[in-house]
Amino acid sequence: MSAVRPQQPDHPRRTSPAPAERPLAILVDDDDALREAVRELLDSAGLDSLGFGSTQVLMEAALPDRPGCLVVDVRMPGLSGLDLQRRLAERGETRPIIFLTGHGDIPMSVQAMKAGAIDFLTKPFRDQTLLDAIAAGIERDIAERARASKLKENLRRLALLTPRERQVFRQVAAGRLNKQIAFDLGISEITVKLHRGNVMRKMELRSIGDLVRLWESLPEPPLS
Repeated sequence: MSAVRPQQPDHPRRTSPAPAERPLAILVDDDDALREAVRELLDSAGLDSLGFGSTQVLMEAALPDRPGCLVVDVRMPGLSGLDLQRRLAERGETRPIIFLTGHGDIPMSVQAMKAGAIDFLTKPFRDQTLLDAIAAGIERDIAERARASKLKENLRRLALLTPRERQVFRQVAAGRLNKQIAFDLGISEITVKLHRGNVMRKMELRSIGDLVRLWESLPEPPLS
């Protein structure tokens, strides 16, 4: 097993700052030689990377806010890769994880995959297999970031609605007709139409279908 490295990440390969949208692979493995080999592979494929010799160093690091994934050895001194997966989930970190192991077994891989891992690769692995898994992890993270960004924007627009507009929004999303909404809320149909128009404008919606889909994407309870 490799000697314990100083408590700091590997040196970055690029000296100039990378754009915030440029993907980044983060490697966590106590095997210095393997970690360096994987970083060289990623470098040859045009991918940026950071390397850490232990899960503890990673947990203490301020990671760049860039799309990407983690490539983590399962068995390491201190916190294991599975421990890291659990700790990150508890912190709300959703960056996808690819596990590497030389001692994997079926229960361990099932546990990792059920917790959301992208893949569970046994050493030695083919370079292309790892690159494909990393590409899948990056794609998932980009999609998740886009979803989270869209949700944040929708919640910002939702905050612009008045309490009555929120009530109408809820009823329209439930498939209620204007006259039914008017009866339930004790207002006129014309007023319902005005509120519905305001909802469509403030939420920047083009159709009732868009309204329903947005409603379904909101967290529960969506209009508290």
